[in-house]
Amino acid sequence: MNLDTTQLVAVAAALGWASGLRLYAVLFLTGLAGFLGWVPLPPGLQLLQSPWMLGASGVMLFIEFFADKIPGLDTLWDGVHTLLRIPAGAALAAAVFGIDQGSWAAGAALLGGTLAATSHVAKATTRAAVNTSPEPFSNIALSLAGDAAVPGMLWLSWVHPVAALIALGVAVLAMVITTVLLMKFLRGLLARLRGSTGFGRNSPA
Repeated sequence: MNLDTTQLVAVAAALGWASGLRLYAVLFLTGLAGFLGWVPLPPGLQLLQSPWMLGASGVMLFIEFFADKIPGLDTLWDGVHTLLRIPAGAALAAAVFGIDQGSWAAGAALLGGTLAATSHVAKATTRAAVNTSPEPFSNIALSLAGDAAVPGMLWLSWVHPVAALIALGVAVLAMVITTVLLMKFLRGLLARLRGSTGFGRNSPA
């Protein structure tokens, strides 16, 4: 099965976007789909379907699944993975086209890195805002939504690439708006905390 340009772009974009949310889920699910013959992985992604790569990504996916549902730990996990998710999203998107399609691969890397950064920042900001609430249920609900969104978007990119690109456009727009609004909320909350504690006020003469 040969993949046309539209599908390659959709897969690259989906891999980049999803990497910003659940990098290890992307690695494991993409590799598993290739290993089982569900989808024809491009040569640049076939490393993901090797048994040792599936084992390593599967273990990390298991750890992340639980770490992402514990308030406070999820924010720490996101902070640590800032250095991993964005370049990984760029690398995975570029690998869809391979080094023999240099200009396409470079464009895909830029696209994948940008989408990974967008989804990662939106996720980290949302979880930080949710963690201001003492109840854990909204945190778990958001985590489960991410668990469902990643395989859903990956599947859509392989089966209905045009629909996937449209869905990604809507998701990115929603994430940008959400990030802006929540950043304002967090700045306001921080300002109120400083005001209530007196931190940052000028000392009396």
